[in-house]
Amino acid sequence: MGKPAVPEGPVETAFEKRAARAELLARGPVTTAEPLRFACGLYRVQGRLATTIESLHAERPLSGRLDEDADRFVGHLVDLLRFAAEQGPPAIVADAERRQRERAFQTRSRLLEWWNGDGATAERYLSRALLRPYVEVLAHLRVAPDRLHGPGQCPFCGGGPWIAVRREDADGGDGRSRGTGARRLLGCSLCGAQWPLGRILCPACDEGDPVKLPSFQSERYPAARIEACETCRRYVKSIDLTVDGRAIPEVDDLLSLSMDLWAAGEGFTRIEPGLAGV
Repeated sequence: MGKPAVPEGPVETAFEKRAARAELLARGPVTTAEPLRFACGLYRVQGRLATTIESLHAERPLSGRLDEDADRFVGHLVDLLRFAAEQGPPAIVADAERRQRERAFQTRSRLLEWWNGDGATAERYLSRALLRPYVEVLAHLRVAPDRLHGPGQCPFCGGGPWIAVRREDADGGDGRSRGTGARRLLGCSLCGAQWPLGRILCPACDEGDPVKLPSFQSERYPAARIEACETCRRYVKSIDLTVDGRAIPEVDDLLSLSMDLWAAGEGFTRIEPGLAGV
């Protein structure tokens, strides 16, 4: 599978680039301006948290073990929880408000449950948002986290793929889509890394029969495509960078939110929810 490609440069800069893209898209004639504005604010709060975590590492190196590192940054999650409670979509507001009332040891315990795969499904969006700055800092430092890596998950941190990317790639390789010059990569929802996966393969269940792997597109969103699996009824949405090279896939994903709603109506479940929570 090869090593995943992680974002380069200061971690806060990576978050700010995403925030700026969301802010720009929200100014356009789009129906998803509200989720884009939320994403913009979320990225900026996460970027500040990442800077704080980097400063903690400068004082004493992070271990990559959440049970050891969490005590050092859990007290700094206040701003992110407040933002989620005040500005978040309805699906996460109640969770954020509840977590604001928790004591530090309870917050730490809940994050560890999610980290180990035992947390409630309904809480995974906020847990992921709270931990992303920490894991993205680990990726920047090349400090491997102590997390189990299941099939179809990020080779670095074990995060789930919440987006796929198609881009021109002269070398091809395992990520090359059949019959095209495009390469398919999965984007991690936790550390921001990308790793290649062949087009004719379901990331969730490894189904490889092309007949069982339909894709769906909309003329309204030419860069977006639902890549589904009839076997497990899961899907990942892919963004084609050959249509718009300026796109940041996890942000531009929000433009075609109606496609996710359509897929849900057809009985498909996204492998990992996007920024809008679906």
